[in-house]
Amino acid sequence: MALLSQGGGSYTVPSGPVCSKNGAKAVYGGGVRNLDVLRMKEGFFGSYSGTRSLATTKSMLLRSDRSVKRSKRGHQLIVAASPPTEEAVVATEPLTREDLIAYLASGCKTKDKYRIGTEHEKFGFEVNTLRPMKYDQIAELLNGIAERFEWEKVMEEDKIIGLKQGKQSISLEPGGQFELSGAPLETLHQTCAEVNSHLYQVKAVAEEMGIGFLGIGFQPKWRREDIPIMPKGRYDIMRNYMPKVGTLGLDMMLRTCTVQVNLDFSSEADMIRKFRAGLAMQPIATALFANSPFTEGKPNGFLSMRSQIWTDTDKDRTGMLPFVFDDSFGFEQYVDYALDVPMYFAYRNKKYVDCTGMTFRQFLAGKLPCLPGELPSYNDWENHLTTIFPEVRLKRYLEMRGADGGPWRRLCALPAFWVGLLYDEGSLQAILDLTADWTPAEREMLRNKVPVTGLKTPFRDGLLKHVAEDVLKHAKDGLERRGYNETGYLDAVAEVVRTGVTPAEKLLELYNGEWGQNIDHVFRGLQY
Repeated sequence: MALLSQGGGSYTVPSGPVCSKNGAKAVYGGGVRNLDVLRMKEGFFGSYSGTRSLATTKSMLLRSDRSVKRSKRGHQLIVAASPPTEEAVVATEPLTREDLIAYLASGCKTKDKYRIGTEHEKFGFEVNTLRPMKYDQIAELLNGIAERFEWEKVMEEDKIIGLKQGKQSISLEPGGQFELSGAPLETLHQTCAEVNSHLYQVKAVAEEMGIGFLGIGFQPKWRREDIPIMPKGRYDIMRNYMPKVGTLGLDMMLRTCTVQVNLDFSSEADMIRKFRAGLAMQPIATALFANSPFTEGKPNGFLSMRSQIWTDTDKDRTGMLPFVFDDSFGFEQYVDYALDVPMYFAYRNKKYVDCTGMTFRQFLAGKLPCLPGELPSYNDWENHLTTIFPEVRLKRYLEMRGADGGPWRRLCALPAFWVGLLYDEGSLQAILDLTADWTPAEREMLRNKVPVTGLKTPFRDGLLKHVAEDVLKHAKDGLERRGYNETGYLDAVAEVVRTGVTPAEKLLELYNGEWGQNIDHVFRGLQY
């Protein structure tokens, strides 16, 4: 196991067993044989169940005041807080591929430790002009929330770029999209209460500034050139790289908003089953929450423009990951995939170093041209994992990434949908049985067609709506068996399934009807 050190304080990781495909203790490869590998706990800058994303400069590693633990090889294991850190992290013993596998496996938890992490983004706009918030306004808003509601400020150099309070954080996406990354919570009631509290606090300050927030998946009115750029170093690197690998990457960065839920697994086998179910169901989630039919004031031909954008952002790091359905899939195979996804950056000496086009496999071998001779840390690995954007993403938990941003009721419905399906063994097995004979071509077809046709997408001998009816029942049954009286949170999507009419189609009906084809009405209709 590698030893990492950082100036200005240390961060320790308690030891624990790697989980195997059947839930038993296991190890990977000779390099970590008989090794007590990483087991992350609560108490770090973000949520161990996945409520923080390093794509928005949030730490995923443990802060601990305890003494440093030692592995069976006798090495200390110290992991520094992730960027921005005060000093570059230095590896005093090289990381190995087996260490990276063990890092993912350290996410395994007993079922009583399962939590729900919800993240959502929203567009801030000036109420009088409908124009996007500028950075100076965002900074004023962040400072106001910090002072009034006792949040700690997150800075990059002399710029405020976010807030944190306990296990929650507020952060900024590249175009100023305002994101809440929630705490790891046990029930959907807690999740929805957290969303409501957040929106109350944001509105309390924003309304005094003449600022409103819009719940939609894609910026409906303004051009890409109208969107302000946030002062975060990593985003400069991404903005320069995106046009080289796709035509819509800048739109992804600047003009999209999503809601996602992050969920735990108990073993490698459990991770595989949830990963497969999540990928198969992601087009249905995209349809249920489709809410981005407008571009620059007019219908764009899609129900989920946000979802469509991901199809031409960067094929090296997006998509449905068909290899997840291979018999050989597990933590090891995901690491091999991630090792060959081109990097964006490394963080050194308070600066983001452009490493675009190079791979983490090169970094692991000390052959990274942007950092000649340097070796990666766990921070670097965690950062890299957050720059991979498939429909379901694996870190030390699973992220369900297929839904458009929307009104507050749907912010509670999205975690309800996935918790009902994936945290109940009966519902999870029902989904795996339902999708067992779906072919890779069918899964890819659904991924590509749903952004256009939603629940009306033809599938086998019917429509995707008919599949969604069964899926929603399984989600409801799963929530009922949890015993927390949570099924009411599915009401926001039950009508969508019953009618087959997505939120986007309702917006289009309003646009062509009582709105008189004036997009400005959407800012009032979907304002929080």
